Amino acid sequence: MPDYGLLMLMLAVLAGIGAVAGVLAGLLGVGGGIVLVPAFFYAFQTLGYGGDQLMQMCLATSLATIVVTSLRSVSGHHKKGAVDWEILRRWGPGIAIGACVGVAAAASLRSGTLQLLFGGLALVIGAYMGLGRAHWRLGDAMPTGTKRAILSPLVGFLSVLMGIGGGSFGVPLMSLHNIAIHRAVATAAGFGVIIAVPSVIGFLCLPLDPATRPPLTIGAVNLVAFGVVIAMTLITAPLGVRLAHAMDPKPLKRVFAVFLVLVALNMLRKSIGM
Repeated sequence: MPDYGLLMLMLAVLAGIGAVAGVLAGLLGVGGGIVLVPAFFYAFQTLGYGGDQLMQMCLATSLATIVVTSLRSVSGHHKKGAVDWEILRRWGPGIAIGACVGVAAAASLRSGTLQLLFGGLALVIGAYMGLGRAHWRLGDAMPTGTKRAILSPLVGFLSVLMGIGGGSFGVPLMSLHNIAIHRAVATAAGFGVIIAVPSVIGFLCLPLDPATRPPLTIGAVNLVAFGVVIAMTLITAPLGVRLAHAMDPKPLKRVFAVFLVLVALNMLRKSIGM
């Protein structure tokens, strides 16, 4: 039985992190999951819940919040005419397939392996956010044919293994293929819905050891953390959307990149038992 003083403190921390994650999802297009997964990991671990499936619970709970946050974000961006529905239509099936494969892979891996994957991929994302340049291009239009058939499942697969929406991979992918940043952020919110919905369904069917999971956990999704975070992101995600259309997010993105690299390094440290 956890200490209730500590529990209330962690709920307050999660509420604050949920508020920040909602703003970041709308403002930077990075997806709140890249903040939520390590936050959930440290919160659950501090409360005494661990085991070989801890990261699965963090990924699943993060993706559950992304279902709601991304829907809200897509709605906000759509009202501003920023969502490219043609990209979503063409890329959606492959992304969804990759997400389903990602759930199967995550279910078979140990928590430490998932920590290692999260840390490594987060380092790559942080480095791109901090060092990437707006003029970098891989092409003048989004890939089609074989390249799309490879890249679209890969976006879904890697996103599920990190417990994130489509922004962290989708925004760079679209920006590098000549999609304007505001349009890329808006469309990536749609990627998040396509990734999160099938993956959460899969994680709800994943059994966890009752001795290592917090109360009110269904499958691998913890309803308490989900509820606290959603209560905050429903309020703050629209704020992030408005800020994205009203300001240049580049300075904040550089600061967030440094933060993300530090989080990734700490996750890597824990994954190797240091």
